[in-house]
Amino acid sequence: MAGNSFGKLFKLTTFGESHGEAIGGIIDGCPSGLKLDFDAIQNELDRRKPGQSKIVTQRKEPDTVEFLSGVFEGVTTGTPIGFVIKNTNQKSKDYSHIKDVYRPSHADYTYDKKYGVRDYRGGGRSSARETASRVVAGAIAKQMLSSIKINAFTSSVGDIFIDKPYQDLDFSKIESNIIRCPDEASAERMIARVQEVKKEGDTIGGTITCVLQNVPVGLGEPVFDKLHAELGKAMLSINAVKGFEYGSGFCGAKMIGSEHNDKFNEDGTTQSNLSGGIQGGISNGMDIYFRVAFKPVATTLQKQETINSKGETVEMQGKGRHDPCVVPRAVPIVEAMAALVLADYTLLRRQESNDWK
Repeated sequence: MAGNSFGKLFKLTTFGESHGEAIGGIIDGCPSGLKLDFDAIQNELDRRKPGQSKIVTQRKEPDTVEFLSGVFEGVTTGTPIGFVIKNTNQKSKDYSHIKDVYRPSHADYTYDKKYGVRDYRGGGRSSARETASRVVAGAIAKQMLSSIKINAFTSSVGDIFIDKPYQDLDFSKIESNIIRCPDEASAERMIARVQEVKKEGDTIGGTITCVLQNVPVGLGEPVFDKLHAELGKAMLSINAVKGFEYGSGFCGAKMIGSEHNDKFNEDGTTQSNLSGGIQGGISNGMDIYFRVAFKPVATTLQKQETINSKGETVEMQGKGRHDPCVVPRAVPIVEAMAALVLADYTLLRRQESNDWK
């Protein structure tokens, strides 16, 4: 299986399956001399872990990270950082009923056809549990990028949207509720909607908005390695993601050039920032903001018609512990992937200028 690594200089490789002994990763390229805040790293994992509220999967995992290499007396050594997160609450029998059955809109079918073997326990390698390793690496990347602010939040659930621009939101309120929405009125409606869908044995999707502030000018390359292209790849690699847009996004396609163009101020900043902080694939120093769309979870507790490995039509019903909405737990994952992209491009920029410190 290819495609288990992300990044060029700040590079993460992950391993492990949902119901295996452990998941983990290796971070290659992290500079030496970075003093790590282990509590902050664990806090990021706690934001992603299952069982944290009544509107997420009730699988109980402590998600405690153990570092194996690359750190000495709390400081990075510049060598590969190896870490593991042990799985402690697997209930593999919950998946025995789908051993030979493909869940609609799930990776079951394509995974089985591509590899000829499938770990049906929680999705195996294709499970979103793999993202915990990304959160560890992203937390370290955040500490490397201490001057850059990275804030993601739930901006919609189903057809319930925040009706305010991000500039009018207080990011300190993101963690004040279980849906991770900084607008209190919208958060209450979102939570109620998720609970309603959960009672029906169904699932629901939503969107996450992410804002990157204090990003320096000059990150990104103008052709194939555009900054927004790498951010798009990072977000689209997250389980259940169906769309990515930055700046004006798809709304920009409805406008004419004279109203869409960002007018410059004398200091090089712009008045509207419809570009979303990126022009020609290179950061321009303005806020970078983007939105990520997540589909409803494929596994529902309602009966569905599907096929089995023999191509026969069968009826199936999901069992076990599943998220009725992945969005609140995906917020730290979006932040982590954004941090990995910025860390990688920051090191690439330093390489170009030969300035490593």
